[in-house]
Order: sequence, then structure tokens, then C-alpha cells
Amino acid sequence: MRFDHDVIVVGAGNGGLTAASRASGAGLKTVLLEKHNLPGGFAASFVRGRFEFEASLHELCDAGTEDEPRIIRRLFSELGADIKLYNEKYLFRTIVTGEDGYDVTLEAGVDGFKKSLLAVCPGEEKSIDKLYALLDETLNALEYNKKKNGKPNKLVAVTKYGNFLKSASHSIEDVLTYLGFSEKARRIIETYWLYIGVPVEEANSLHYLEMLRGYINGGAGIPYHKSYELSLALADTVYKNGGEIRYNTEVKEFIYDNGRVTGVRTDNDEYYAKEVISNVIPHNVLNMSGKNTREKDRKLCGARKLGMSFVCIFLGLDCDRKTIGFDDYTVFIAKNASSKRQYEDDMGIYVVNCLNSAVPDATPAGTCSVVITVPVFRPDIFDNVTAENYKKFKSDFAKKYIEDFEAVTGIGVLSHVEEISVSTPATNARYFGSPEGTAYGYEMSGWDNLMSRTLNKENELDIPGLSFCGGHGPSGPGFGVTYLSGVDAADAVIKRIKEGAQ
Repeated sequence: MRFDHDVIVVGAGNGGLTAASRASGAGLKTVLLEKHNLPGGFAASFVRGRFEFEASLHELCDAGTEDEPRIIRRLFSELGADIKLYNEKYLFRTIVTGEDGYDVTLEAGVDGFKKSLLAVCPGEEKSIDKLYALLDETLNALEYNKKKNGKPNKLVAVTKYGNFLKSASHSIEDVLTYLGFSEKARRIIETYWLYIGVPVEEANSLHYLEMLRGYINGGAGIPYHKSYELSLALADTVYKNGGEIRYNTEVKEFIYDNGRVTGVRTDNDEYYAKEVISNVIPHNVLNMSGKNTREKDRKLCGARKLGMSFVCIFLGLDCDRKTIGFDDYTVFIAKNASSKRQYEDDMGIYVVNCLNSAVPDATPAGTCSVVITVPVFRPDIFDNVTAENYKKFKSDFAKKYIEDFEAVTGIGVLSHVEEISVSTPATNARYFGSPEGTAYGYEMSGWDNLMSRTLNKENELDIPGLSFCGGHGPSGPGFGVTYLSGVDAADAVIKRIKEGAQ
């Protein structure tokens, strides 16, 4: 059967939801096609026994507070999504074991961050002030660039935003060193590198500074009713705007006409539209495009390195967090302070979250949940995993990290485990369809960093009639930027459709 629309959005992940919300809100006949029976993609949760676990999302960056809303809160409000966010007052606790190790907790807020960092790194006040000045200048420069539609006056850019221009093309490590931070202070500030997935010597400072600023200002935003609160609220806005969402509808093929994408094909139906927005990673889109793919697009996708994935160990405990002495929301644990060593070494770094520390009633009374997230930078750790030993691999992997967490923190969780579930990149690949189970799209390092993508948008995938949104886009991974990518894609589509109608 054939269906005709103005806009088709493929995939109800974060970017797809905001794209469909924006397009339908602009009065365009919009349909959102999702292969699963619920929206959200990685912003999802699942139930084991009496526990509901977050599949991936732990917190939102740059949400701001109710009194001082920032980008993400303003975006949800603008789209009409009714969402309750809690603000965590601590950024993280970071524990580095071994020689020259440390155990530090940083607070959110401009004053709190400075105070808590100075408590463990005295004498860094001037460097912190320089960092804050650079964060402000970066924000102003990006807003100016957006106001000028990516074509800023060069003289204005150089005279008003010179420090931004100098820093934006350098690594995180280069910039923090230039600002005068000691090695210990740099390592503490760089803890969030894991959320980008690229060591600080390689990761672009612009990407990191934007994320750091978002966390410092207001702290992490945590959905009170877990990820599905976000996903279902955004889905509701599509319905309110008169748009459609069709679940259990998997796109199998992209339809082309003279090199232009004009629609998609499912098992039984064909959908046609003036514009198609894909929340599906380009690797998969090209596979679903058959002979219509172009060599330059295949080369670009082939040249990019798939980003990291995760093994997640979900624990439902039969006691509350105070019983075991778990006072933190987010704890980073590493054996070496160097992000390069953390990236390369076995058990180099992992992060542990206790949602109850932020939202006390996140689990039934008298219980709590703990999630251990282990980044997977190299798929070769699964080379010897087979269908026969997969279950044992997951069990042994979970035991190793639980015991390490207990040894490092002195917090006993193993004896309190009531429910346990372990997801791997194979889980992600099976459920989300992402190549090698990547949760991060493409790794942003080397030639493929944020600045390169921003300044060379014309060299990104340019397929007429087709736009992309999601963590594989120009802005890279992260829940917040993924939501924004959907809005950006929809705004461009709305503009083209309306200009074509004139």
C-alpha cells in the first residue's frame, strides 16, 4: 500500500523524535516510522523483576535548572514536551587507584566547581578563572556564528573571539595545559573524556568545553521518571501536532528517483515524501540503498571509525543505598590518571551510577539499583566469545567488575544482588541494529573531529531528499546534542519545503 507525506522520519530515537515533533509542529504532514513497539532508541528502560533499569541514559548535559533553564529544558518546553528533570548537585566522584591516585568529588555550579577543585588543587584559581572566561567566550562565539548562519565576519571573529579561535582547533590536553592547570587538576577536569570516547590528547577541545560548560551550569539533568518520560513526552507532541507514529514498522529500503531519496519501503508498504530524515546510522542507510549509493558516500562511511560501545551491568539490590553506604550518583573508577592509558588498558576505566542517590524513589522502597558501565573501545575483547560461552562470558565479566568496585570503594553489593542483567555490544547490535553495537555513531578524532565536521559540512553525506540526525551526525554523540540534531535537521527540511512551495 502507498502512503504520501510531506516528511518521513525513520527511527524514533532521540533525534528522530525531536525531528518529527518539529516538522509536525510546522504544519507538515509527518510520519515517524519505528521498528520497535516503543519510542526512544537508547533512551529506553527495561524491567527485571521489580526493578526498572535505564538502558543507556544516565543524565542530560546543559539542561539548566527550572529557574535558569538552558538549552535542553528550553528545547523540551519549545516543543511542548512536559518533562520533570531533577538536577544533581555533584558532577561526579572520580577515583584513580595506584601511584599518584586520588579520590575527588566535584560539585556543579560555577562557585561549587571552583571551590571543590581548589580544595584538592590549591593555587589553581587563575587557571579556573581563565577556563571560565574561555567557556563564556566559546558560548558567545557559537551563538554569533549561528546568528550569522555559519558565515561570521572574519574581523569580528578575530577581534572578539580570538581565544575561542585559538583553542577550538586544539586538543583538550593542549588547552588545559595552556591555561596553566597542573597535571593533577587537568586529569580531574578531563574525567568526562569518557563521554566523548576519545583520549584527551586527541579529542577536540571545542567538543569537550561545550559539554563541560553544560554540566557546570546547573549540574546534570536527570529525568525523574526515567528515559521513557522523555521519549513518550516527545512522542505525545508529535500526536498533538497532528503527526503520525507507526510502531512495529521497520524500514527495509530507501527509495530513490534519479539520485534523490523520495521515500522508504517496509515489508508491505511504500511511504513517499518531499523529504526524508533518517535517525538510522549512515552505514545502515547505504546498505538499504542498494545500487543507488555513491562512491564518495561509501568512502566517507568507510573512512570513519565506529565509536565505542558498552557492556552494562544492571544490579537490583535488596537494600537501600544507605545500608551499603553508596552516597554518590556517578563514580568514575580508573587505575591510571592518563586517559590514553584508560583507553588502552584492560579495565582502564568504568563508571558506576546509583540512580537512587539522585532520585530516592527510583526503585521500590528498601531497594536501590546500581549500574556499572564499561566502555568497549576495541571489539577484539569478544574474539573468543561464542554462542556456547556467551552466558559465561557475561557472568565472569560482571563478577570481575563488581569485585573491583567493591575492592576500590569498600561498598559491598554482591551479597545484596536480587536482580542482575548484562548487556553487551551484541545486545545493542541486535536491538538497535547499530554496526558492532556502537552507541556513539562515529568516533570523533583525528581528521574527523568536531571542528572538521563543523567547517566542512559540504563534505558530509549530501544525498538529495535525505537528511540525517542522531549521534552519528556532525555534532557527535550525547543525548542532548542528539535531541538538537533532530531539530536542526527538521528546520532545514521545513525551510526547503516552504521555499519549494513558494
